[in-house]
Amino acid sequence: MSHHPTLHVPILPVCVGVAVLVAAGSASAQATTNPPTSNTTSSMQSAAKVSSSDKSFVEKAAIGGMAEVQMGKLAQQKAGSDQVKQFGTRMVDDHSKANDDLKQVASSKGIPLPSALDSEHKSKMAKLEKLSGAQFDRAYMDDMVSDHKKDVAEFEKQAKSGNDADIKGFASKTLPTLQQHLSLAESTDKAVKGGK
Repeated sequence: MSHHPTLHVPILPVCVGVAVLVAAGSASAQATTNPPTSNTTSSMQSAAKVSSSDKSFVEKAAIGGMAEVQMGKLAQQKAGSDQVKQFGTRMVDDHSKANDDLKQVASSKGIPLPSALDSEHKSKMAKLEKLSGAQFDRAYMDDMVSDHKKDVAEFEKQAKSGNDADIKGFASKTLPTLQQHLSLAESTDKAVKGGK
């Protein structure tokens, strides 16, 4: 830039011209359907493309996974049976891994995950927190059998008929683990009820 004294004269029209260009640029960026520079916009668009049934599955799976981890930690502290404690440890380990996988998929789709349990799982936790020893073992394992029956059914449905390929992939990948959990829950439940 020259320091010529007459330079101050055209400054105003230049600024106005720049402002118009910037405004036009941002308007055209908004009009573009898929701006490559904006991650936020693209993930919001991804979320818009994900069907409501897929979103619902992701949210339910996130809450269910969180609940399994929290209840598993409770089992490690309150269970009377070593077998139930081991089952609780397995739930914490496996569901923590699955939850991490789900977070990655949800993030790539722009789906916000719930950060707290729903009222149904909160009431289960409250009930279990009041129990310990053999009483805890029976109540916890009953919950684990019924929860995993529901989980397996939901994940099987999603793996077969989900709309989004990545969410279907997550369901397919996690399903065998849930089936193992159900089998283990049923055998542990029988052991607890049969007494040792």
